[in-house]
Amino acid sequence: MPKLVSLAEAAEQFGISVRTLRRRISDGTVRGYRVGRLIRVDMNDLLKNLVKEIPTAGR
Repeated sequence: MPKLVSLAEAAEQFGISVRTLRRRISDGTVRGYRVGRLIRVDMNDLLKNLVKEIPTAGR
């Protein structure tokens, strides 16, 4: 079950701006959901698509 939150909540959680989230929805990196007039994002989707592991030299 998706955990849908507002753009403001998600942006605060990930330390990014709402504008960045809107750009990611627009370019297809993140899926946005319209609930009535509001736009929501799935926190699990954000974790999968925004958070990337940085490879280290030791690996």
